[in-house]
Amino acid sequence: MSKTEKENPVHSLIAGATAGAIEAVVTYPAEFAKTRSQFGGKREPPIDVIKNTIRTQGVSGLYSGCTALMYGNALKAAVRFVSYDHFKHMLADKEGKVSPARSLVAGLGAGITEAIFAVTPSETIKTKLIDDAKSPNPKYRGLLHGTVSIVREEGIRGIYRGLFPVVMRQGANSAVRFTTYTTLKQFVQSTARPGQQLPNTITFGIGAIAGLVTVYTTMPLDVIKTRMQSLAARQQYKNSFHCAYRIFTEEGVLRFWTGTTPRLVRLMLSGGIVFTVYEKLMLVMKKL
Repeated sequence: MSKTEKENPVHSLIAGATAGAIEAVVTYPAEFAKTRSQFGGKREPPIDVIKNTIRTQGVSGLYSGCTALMYGNALKAAVRFVSYDHFKHMLADKEGKVSPARSLVAGLGAGITEAIFAVTPSETIKTKLIDDAKSPNPKYRGLLHGTVSIVREEGIRGIYRGLFPVVMRQGANSAVRFTTYTTLKQFVQSTARPGQQLPNTITFGIGAIAGLVTVYTTMPLDVIKTRMQSLAARQQYKNSFHCAYRIFTEEGVLRFWTGTTPRLVRLMLSGGIVFTVYEKLMLVMKKL
């Protein structure tokens, strides 16, 4: 693997946060449909979720909880890229090279870091807002009111519901995504475009492939995470393992891949958008 140089943490922070916020807004309807389809009870295909939501609440209904994800995604992406660059540099050998195995470890470290500091709170709030929005009389009036209400009712633990599956999912997500992306990028650069900057289309395509691989390997963790963060989680599940057991025994193994299509759409777009915006902003800031 090629030589790695330490990225400027401030540049990584700005580029990562911007890329994360843009990605969240563009892909949110797919995230909304995925989350709603993963709740327990009657199975509702993602396309029906979108149709029914637009019919009853309008297009704006597809953006319930979007603000929570946008802020959380910006923070998540910032933490992810800064921590990944840090771990990657720390794990480089004496020549400054990072092997695929060490890149995997760096991605795992970045995923765990972002899960603790950014993803779990924002995902929990987003999931509860989406769950609440399907009620005829929603009790949360928006991000701020919802966050304050959750903390008041459940304490700080209320926004850290599902921490374990989130840590597992984000660790796996980042490990798989960064390793796939870095490996494919360096393969293309070394074979087709040695010593050249990759164009946006190729960067987007590599990011999309990384998103595709990530979805199918981590989908069960995503389903467990959504269930553990729903409004009824405290009444239904003792912990993540109990949740997984009930899904498996009561609903079947295929239920772990519920919401794959919208998550696939989102993560393929997200991989392309995030890596493309990040790479271009880093390039601009280096030139400045």
